[in-house]
Amino acid sequence: LKDPNEDTEWNDILRKKGILPPKETPKEDKEEEQNIHQQSIVKTYENMTLEELEENEDEFSEEDEAAIEMYRQKRLAEWKANQIKNVFGEVNEISGQDYIQEVNKAGSGIWVVLHLYKQGIPLCTLINQHLSELARKFPQTKFLKSISTTCIPNYPDRNLPTVFVYYEGEMKAQFIGPLVFGGMNLKCDELEWRLAEAGAVKTDLEENPRKQIQDQLLSSIRCSVPSRRDSDESDDD
Repeated sequence: LKDPNEDTEWNDILRKKGILPPKETPKEDKEEEQNIHQQSIVKTYENMTLEELEENEDEFSEEDEAAIEMYRQKRLAEWKANQIKNVFGEVNEISGQDYIQEVNKAGSGIWVVLHLYKQGIPLCTLINQHLSELARKFPQTKFLKSISTTCIPNYPDRNLPTVFVYYEGEMKAQFIGPLVFGGMNLKCDELEWRLAEAGAVKTDLEENPRKQIQDQLLSSIRCSVPSRRDSDESDDD
């Protein structure tokens, strides 16, 4: 018996007349066709976000699923890699040589908070403690610190502490000197509020914590100061 899959003119005639079944596609050809099909599906949806892939999931046939899942995993891996790349979570020490690379070239969409300090200045130590806490709370923001004179030669101590806020290499805010920070009474949430106003962090604080303290102080002062009527009555006595 002749092989029905053999490439002969006679077999082709018999196939046309329906006497022989259609020629079987070799396994290798089938796999190649499947790969081409999957690649074409991926190409169709390669511009979709993960959310759009989810929304259009009902439109995919069963044979599309493998290709789409492969592409989904690829996009998810890229997203995770990007997230990891942009997570900082701590205050890193830099020198003047690192300034351009770490601050001016921090990258697209990156906020940078840089603290210029010196050892032995209590307010600088306090701000470094607060920034360590904020760096853990806001890992998408890049927090840096640098001894002032190693970063900027001859930077005056009277300007310390100094905090610079950068976005994509451009300075957006600066806080210079102890008076700006309110001295050693500075709380971590007050510093968070200032950085949030500059745009460096996304705070969940609804109002300036310093304002609450001022309101409480004013309230206590009003309560402690006798009213005019009370003073008049005491004069009559």
